[in-house]
Amino acid sequence: MADIHLPELDQLERIIEQFGSRAQCEIIARIPYKQHQFPIHCITLGSNQPEAPTLAFFGGVHGLEKIGSEVILSLMRTISRLLDWDEEFASRLQKSRLIFMPLVNPVGVYVGTRANGNGVDLMRNSPVDSDGATKLYCGHRISPRLPWYRGSEHEMEQEAQALCRVVEKHLFGSRLSIAVDLHSGFGIRDRLWFPYASRKTPFSHLAEMMALKENFDRCYPYHIYKIEPTCTEYLINGDLWDYLFDQFVEQAPEERLFLPLTLEMGSWLWLRKSPLHLFSRHGLFHPILPHRQQRIYRRHFLLFDFLHRSLLYPSAWTQLTEPQKQLNMQRAQELWYD
Repeated sequence: MADIHLPELDQLERIIEQFGSRAQCEIIARIPYKQHQFPIHCITLGSNQPEAPTLAFFGGVHGLEKIGSEVILSLMRTISRLLDWDEEFASRLQKSRLIFMPLVNPVGVYVGTRANGNGVDLMRNSPVDSDGATKLYCGHRISPRLPWYRGSEHEMEQEAQALCRVVEKHLFGSRLSIAVDLHSGFGIRDRLWFPYASRKTPFSHLAEMMALKENFDRCYPYHIYKIEPTCTEYLINGDLWDYLFDQFVEQAPEERLFLPLTLEMGSWLWLRKSPLHLFSRHGLFHPILPHRQQRIYRRHFLLFDFLHRSLLYPSAWTQLTEPQKQLNMQRAQELWYD
């Protein structure tokens, strides 16, 4: 890798050095591209108990949207410094686990493309099909020369398989887990999405998701997020989180809970202030100016801290009575599906 300039990978390796023995680092896969091997790292902090509550961060699934990777790297840098002195945060990690996979698609980040080196859009790559997803951007198998190409229907790409292995290993075994996949996309408002992306069907943890949302709204009434199922915006084929959630429902005991969330950072906020960035390769999905990058790096820390504490103290949103569940389902139906 010495002759490959990938700043995000260099930053990650320096942060891993800062963590030292306080973190476990594993290379999940090595992705070949033009006679080079790009590693996909998984960094684990905290409890080794399989059932410990787990919060996982994933970034760079779409290489062009590299701001997701950079936000995770910023969070990791902050945590590495907190662990130098913050005893309260260290005690959190004795009871919970943090997972970081900031560069799921390192080749895509390196060449500045949405897809991986094979031209496959990883977030269209799972075997999940959608009846209502008919447009090109919903995922297709016409040609890798076109955007949103799904890839082979027989086998997922190495990067997608690596993400799935990490989720199955570290999150499926936990009694309570949340995954946050960071993207950027068109829109004025930041969105926090939950399943499903392939169908307009309430997912099986909807009552708990509603309780978590209402708790967030009460604690931070002026927060910046629009929280909704992905299907309210569009339907797509091959969504990895739909696939993983369905796998979890089939495999995991009923008392376990897994929430896959997608943080979609609204890039129109950046373009509205600097319209000329529309003509830059990264300007569509990445804040170009340094002061805006730094603002985004810290913008979502409140959300991440809330999710971590919600895993540590989950009774308010997971231990619901049957009447509470029914009421939450009714509210969710009215808010998101009617």
